[in-house]
Amino acid sequence: MITAVSWIPKGNLKAVPDVAEPPSKEELKELIESGAFARNVEGSNEDEEEEIEEDGEEISEVDHAKAVAEALGKSSKSKAVSSSMEVDEVSQGLKELDMDNYDEEDDEIELFSSGMGDLYYPSNEMDPYLKDVDDEDDEEDIDDTTVKPTDSVIICARNEDDVSHLEVYLYEESSGSPNMYVHHHIIIPEFPLCTAWLDCPLKGGEKGNFVAIGSKDTPTIEIWDLDVRDEVLPCIQLGGIEEMIVSKKKKSKKQKPVCASNSSISSSSMASSHTESVLGLAWNKEFRNILASASADKKVKVWDVATGTCKITMEHHTKEVQAVAWNHYAPEVLLSGSFDQTVVMKDGRQPSHSGFKWSVMSDVESLAWDPHCEHSFVVSLEDGTVKGFDIRAAQSGSDSDLNPTYTIQAHAQDRGVSSISYNISTPNLLATGSMDKSVKLWDLSNNEPSCIATHQPNAGAVFSISFAVDNPFLLAIGGSKGELHVWDTLLDANVARKYGSNRS
Repeated sequence: MITAVSWIPKGNLKAVPDVAEPPSKEELKELIESGAFARNVEGSNEDEEEEIEEDGEEISEVDHAKAVAEALGKSSKSKAVSSSMEVDEVSQGLKELDMDNYDEEDDEIELFSSGMGDLYYPSNEMDPYLKDVDDEDDEEDIDDTTVKPTDSVIICARNEDDVSHLEVYLYEESSGSPNMYVHHHIIIPEFPLCTAWLDCPLKGGEKGNFVAIGSKDTPTIEIWDLDVRDEVLPCIQLGGIEEMIVSKKKKSKKQKPVCASNSSISSSSMASSHTESVLGLAWNKEFRNILASASADKKVKVWDVATGTCKITMEHHTKEVQAVAWNHYAPEVLLSGSFDQTVVMKDGRQPSHSGFKWSVMSDVESLAWDPHCEHSFVVSLEDGTVKGFDIRAAQSGSDSDLNPTYTIQAHAQDRGVSSISYNISTPNLLATGSMDKSVKLWDLSNNEPSCIATHQPNAGAVFSISFAVDNPFLLAIGGSKGELHVWDTLLDANVARKYGSNRS
């Protein structure tokens, strides 16, 4: 399945990503000892132990496997001794056949020859028929791997057969049909739930190209460098707890989080870590080192990714926090939505203030600020509705039961609206994606929403949608079937008629 999709602005991905250096022996040893490669396999024998005791000392599975292999090698040697006579007889027969010189020909005889000598060239460079072939192949390979400034880039969090990936797609537009393919991917250790792209220059320079990932089975937020291929470890980890249960069947078995030399994680970060799954992430585009996170531990945290530390922890929800979003016009203002059926707005400069609260009467699935109006936001809910609010009506310090400015029964009542996305170039154009397997476009003009297009992308239950940054009428869609879809919404007649003039 695909759990999260988002676009990277054109020109941010390195034309030719760097290739990661392989881990050192010390890093590999630390990974093995930390248990980072351990996985709990369903249906495995309960008698199997992750560590085996021998002579009162604990040895790892790797050491045990080496010992078994060595024992097998010794037993095979003993068998070889008992059959040495048979080996000698075979060796004598091969000696008589002179097999070592079988391929050598008499210099005076040219079998199957035209008399003009050997019909081959010592190297491809000397063969006129192979001229420029290698160059053409190399040019094609380079063209496929080079990211052009005109390429749109989509990052996609995906899980298949219990293996999780972060895939980097290139979307090439042409006069014919567009071309989309995976440029490179990163294998990530845990099931991803949410992502946030950020260009904070974590490695120096004016900007970077990183993605933060929140996962299902760990409270740690991992930040990966998208300009490095074949990376093994994230460049930064936010949070992490000292001991983590790795198997529900063996609650006494615990492991420490990875802390390799190229994966920065501090003790202060651990102390202020989330304690359960990270469900939502939001990058602050104005204060580029700031990242907000929402967690199943009922908390909202604000992190400084440059230092890897948690700056603010807020506990204003009573159940799991599903989503967070920074205001586009007032970047200190943060919105959060929870399974406690409320949305809360707080100012990061006054985290102890109670803020503003709206009751939405259903579990929050996602929320978003209107990029064209600083006072408006929308929230999508588990009951299939989408509600719009104007923050100017809120009263400070009260649990506001204010009515929304509008409510849309956007999708089936028993299917949650899992994802929403505003079009950044066209005011009042909103996309909604649902567990009912459909995607819809809405015109929100005058607070009187109307559906202008419905799309069935064959993506299964839709988990994540996102309008493109540079070509805002392209909508990326990911769902339970695990295939990334891109819908050119202007191909819909209603959309083209209403918004076609906005294509530029």
